[in-house]
Amino acid sequence: MFGRSGKGRPYLFPEVSLAQPLMPHATASWLVDNTSLSFQQIADFCGLHVLEVQAIADDTAATKLTGRDPVRAHELTMDEIEKGQKDPNYRLVISKGPEQIRRTKGPRYTPVSKRQDKPDGIAWIIRNHPEVSDGAIGKLIGTTRTTIAAIRDRSHWNIANITPKDPVTLGLTSQRELDAAVAKAAKAAGIEAPTDTRFEGDREALIEELRAERERAVRDADAAAAGELQAPDHPAFADPFKHG
Repeated sequence: MFGRSGKGRPYLFPEVSLAQPLMPHATASWLVDNTSLSFQQIADFCGLHVLEVQAIADDTAATKLTGRDPVRAHELTMDEIEKGQKDPNYRLVISKGPEQIRRTKGPRYTPVSKRQDKPDGIAWIIRNHPEVSDGAIGKLIGTTRTTIAAIRDRSHWNIANITPKDPVTLGLTSQRELDAAVAKAAKAAGIEAPTDTRFEGDREALIEELRAERERAVRDADAAAAGELQAPDHPAFADPFKHG
């Protein structure tokens, strides 16, 4: 959802409900693979940025996600999914489940497999958004001011091997959180907040094209399973002894 800041400038924060599935990225992966919901509907339900859903659909996320069925997890009903598939403007409503425990204090937890990527993500933010403070970077990436300072002044022990990489692509933070941190820093510095132009002009067309491809793949799979390729007409069943 696009809105406007206090100075009338557009920002890119999606409008999401506070109630979200327990594993939003895995849930989004399942919804992309098993439904015809729009990317925006999936993003709103999972509390993600639409570009994150785009990356999941394109398999360009840092790692291949294992889908999590929200129906089996009692977070979504098939009736809700069907309503969403019939109406692209319908916002899915999460089923009431047990109260989720959310992190309120302390550093962000990063899986061991991704911790080696932190310096690359820090370097990317420093290079592309120098207005973001060390404290904000620490909250986004889950690191210390000492590490950030060492990368800033290039005194880090492994500086020769650090390559700036988008922390969202690395899976260290979400696009929504990064956008919020950049917008807040830009406002504090009195500069124009950057806008995302990656899909400028044809963003909706690209999403529709990807959705159509996904639906076509599902139809082809269903057709094959239903046996619509009849044996007499399919080359695989041609009589090798039959001559014209």
